[in-house]
Amino acid sequence: MYKLIIVDDESKIRLGLEKHYPWAELGFEVVGSFPNGQAALDYLYDHPVDVVLSDVRMPVLLGTELARCIREQGLSPIVVFLSGYADFEYARQGLVHGVRNYILKPVKFDEIVSVFSLIKQELNERCKSKPAEPADTSGGYYDKIIEIVESYVVKQLKNASLEGAAQQVNMSPNYLSKIFKEKTGQNFSDYLFEMKMIKSKEMMADINLKIYHISSAIGYNNPKNFSRAFKQYHGVSPREYR
Repeated sequence: MYKLIIVDDESKIRLGLEKHYPWAELGFEVVGSFPNGQAALDYLYDHPVDVVLSDVRMPVLLGTELARCIREQGLSPIVVFLSGYADFEYARQGLVHGVRNYILKPVKFDEIVSVFSLIKQELNERCKSKPAEPADTSGGYYDKIIEIVESYVVKQLKNASLEGAAQQVNMSPNYLSKIFKEKTGQNFSDYLFEMKMIKSKEMMADINLKIYHISSAIGYNNPKNFSRAFKQYHGVSPREYR
């Protein structure tokens, strides 16, 4: 069975698609359904899926953005759009991001059967030609995610945040926080604090820089808050350190 997820912000449509079509006969198993593109994307980062059947207009993350993220992140599922809008621009964006088909609502039974029969043939061909892969390929992907996040923090130290880091890797903040802790053993907030304190110590070596300049440069608008943080981390206040 090939794995399929359904993405639509209307719960009745999601349930109808999941329950009223002969997925098993077509060779597919519905392994998840999601109300928006971001929830689906978070799932895809951690679970192998063969096909994404997605609405286009949804809150949080549009179907077109979901397709773009899937393509840019090198994820493998085939994407099929499902929409109540015969909108050429959506279809064009879908083609750019590798979307296989564009099905209009209300969905016709025969069209689902036709589209997914062709997709099954394509997946069968993929399986025949696919080379053997290592048993665990997820480590390298998540290592790259951590590398991107750490680079973002270093470059944007003053304004860096979990939300900003999550945008860099197209993940939800909660999911990125979970992955970051699992891969580094450290909370994102603790890592950000540590980087700020290390950078501030480096800057303290320049006697021409005032403490309030250093404070501002690493994102502390109040020098007193910076001094407390510096002492908490380094054991001495900025003035004592100098």
